[in-house]
Amino acid sequence: MPLLLAPAGSSESLEAGLQNGADAVYFGVGKLNMRSNATVNFTVDDLPEVAARCHARNAKAWLAINTIIFDSELEEVRELCRRAKEARIDAVIASDPAVMRIARSMELPVHLSVQANIANTETVRFYSQFADVVVLARELTLEQISHICRTIREEKICGPSGELIKVEIFIHGALCVAVSGKCGMSLAACNSSANRGACFQNCRRSYTVRDTETGAEFNIDNRYVMSPRDLCTLEFFDRILESGVSVLKIEGRGRSADYVAHVVRVYRAALDQWMRGEPLRPGQLAKWEEELASVFNRGFWKGGYYLGNKLGEWAACGDSQATVRKEFVGRIVNYYKKPEVAELLMTSGELVPGDRILVTGDTTGAQELKVDEFLLDGVAVNPAKKGMDVTFLCPLRLRTNDKVYKLMERNRS
Repeated sequence: MPLLLAPAGSSESLEAGLQNGADAVYFGVGKLNMRSNATVNFTVDDLPEVAARCHARNAKAWLAINTIIFDSELEEVRELCRRAKEARIDAVIASDPAVMRIARSMELPVHLSVQANIANTETVRFYSQFADVVVLARELTLEQISHICRTIREEKICGPSGELIKVEIFIHGALCVAVSGKCGMSLAACNSSANRGACFQNCRRSYTVRDTETGAEFNIDNRYVMSPRDLCTLEFFDRILESGVSVLKIEGRGRSADYVAHVVRVYRAALDQWMRGEPLRPGQLAKWEEELASVFNRGFWKGGYYLGNKLGEWAACGDSQATVRKEFVGRIVNYYKKPEVAELLMTSGELVPGDRILVTGDTTGAQELKVDEFLLDGVAVNPAKKGMDVTFLCPLRLRTNDKVYKLMERNRS
């Protein structure tokens, strides 16, 4: 059965992925991963806890050390790999041969990052001396992917573990205009390298085209001409599963815990249904896509390179096009287990009975619920507003300092 791989850029996202059925989680530590400029990242001291939390759910913990590496950082890589080995991290994701060699010298399993740009079986055969899992280049078609998977089986191309090489591909999430993952735009414009995990995402901005001689400006139908829509493979997910791939990767280490929860939940359901031999019906796929659209997205590209399509579906705006928006309203200050009551300190906004809320936290993950009544000193209040310390019935176990958001349908007018 293929593994469902979830992103984790924070403890909240890690828990959200595990709660919703991820078979493995990938994450980064410090500056040597491709999301080193993310708002939240793990530290080397977090490695034992991350591994333990994953293993407690029968999931794998995969550590990304997938930037290009400078000589001055080799000792840091060695120390990080040593600590990963001690913490029982299951694999290291790498693209730089230096990381591959160092990890293998410590008998740490290696997975090849998409930055390695593996696009043919000879390259798979070359990297088989280092890696047990390879992420294929983004621009391959399903036909090409199927051929590589079939060749691995027929020719018995094995990794260091002695098992057949496993093929991993992306199934959902952000796409980069530099399809091979080797972009120099951020480095050129901001002296901040995308290949060092510090992309400024210049491509996600709007631009004006101006004639430098006359000053004349030209209108572009879509100003975000370098910002692709997000990949969504639901409509042909069965074909992906039939291609022979072993790992299904969700992009999104820079995204929130509720994004991870919804996306993992949808693809988990689709994968389990397919494994039971049940077809993925159009009406059901539409419902799942609606759930995916409720969290952060830039619109969906539903064919991708997998179906041989040309990149040309651009984001309509620079922000999320999620159909549901969230507004921070406060934090949980206590949870009473026996009566199943949560205490919430409102620090902004308002809540009324019937509102849906999202609660996120390091061990809570991302939980959504509808609240029928808010009490202040035992008396019902409507609305609950800033400054109030209110309680509400909650069957879900919440924790002190969990963040609470109000969920609202986005006005599309």
